Amino acid sequence: MASKKESVKVKIGKNDKRSYSGNGKSNSRNGHDVIVVGASAGGIEAFSKLLKDLPAELPAAVLLVIHTSPMSPYVLPKILNRAGTLKVLEKLDDGHPLRPGHVYVAPPDVHLLTERGQVRLVNGPKENRHRPAIDPLFRSAALEYGARVIGVLLTGNLDDGASGLVAIKERGGVAVVQDPDDALYPDMPRNFLEQHKADYCLPLSQIGSLLAKLVNDRNGRRNAKPVSKRLEIEAGIAKLKPTNLEQMKVLGKPSPTACPECDGGLWEIKEGNQLRFRCREGHAYSAKSLVVGQRERVEAALWAAIRALEERVSILRRLANQARERKHSHTAAIFEQKTRELEPAAETIRAMLAMVPH
Repeated sequence: MASKKESVKVKIGKNDKRSYSGNGKSNSRNGHDVIVVGASAGGIEAFSKLLKDLPAELPAAVLLVIHTSPMSPYVLPKILNRAGTLKVLEKLDDGHPLRPGHVYVAPPDVHLLTERGQVRLVNGPKENRHRPAIDPLFRSAALEYGARVIGVLLTGNLDDGASGLVAIKERGGVAVVQDPDDALYPDMPRNFLEQHKADYCLPLSQIGSLLAKLVNDRNGRRNAKPVSKRLEIEAGIAKLKPTNLEQMKVLGKPSPTACPECDGGLWEIKEGNQLRFRCREGHAYSAKSLVVGQRERVEAALWAAIRALEERVSILRRLANQARERKHSHTAAIFEQKTRELEPAAETIRAMLAMVPH
């Protein structure tokens, strides 16, 4: 079980006080007071619509993750502040307390987590090739707040968020998934629904009103279920806690496949009918994201080979020219012959690049 967490007193409105404490316990009078939302492609439009539909005095904290480039400016909070009436923090620091009625958006290149009633910004290992990623946020919320959590999975490619949403359900929280037929990019919601059962599957236009109802329905909240050892370990990895061999054995079994990110050995994690992967350094992949990562690694290796060959050809030509200038015709001929042998190899590798499947 998770250890007892320190409480953080927060306010919304004049007379509304509550405590965001760990272990899934709360003195909140509401049903659910932590909402975590994840999206990828099409997420900006989806977040804007969702926040527009949420009431100004929503008695829950909302944390959002969308896949962004590490070099992206932190402008999404400004965009979302114009979308609805909830307060979206435009400057977010590690350790900022969670407050009901406030929205917290993951900055580029850090994972957004929550711990002890606070926001955590951690430069943890990438998951599903992304940082920020959805799974780390969902797992951290599941670990800390249990049945108080509502997890929402929206539009996006591949399947980030599926494992984290399973963790929320396993702790007694609520899983809400956008109807794939309604999503701009249906992969993320569809991949979850193909393997797991959501508590609610709705068009985006109905999710805001559902969340407003759930946070005020205390009778609808389930009892928090115990924290699994796997959840505890994986949530810790996102916070850069070291792992040992015994912990990896808890997660799964060794895989013959190497991590595309760091070359470390991967471990296979069975989750229902799905297979996930994680290395000792913490990089995590769904099966589909691992395939994409491997494809990118193959492409990178082929481009590196082309670059090395072309650099060698360039040097050999310079050496041949220098030899001819010095009247060393035999040496020049040797260098030119090696150049002719290497040029077709580079073209062959370029042809292989065109054959790498997407």
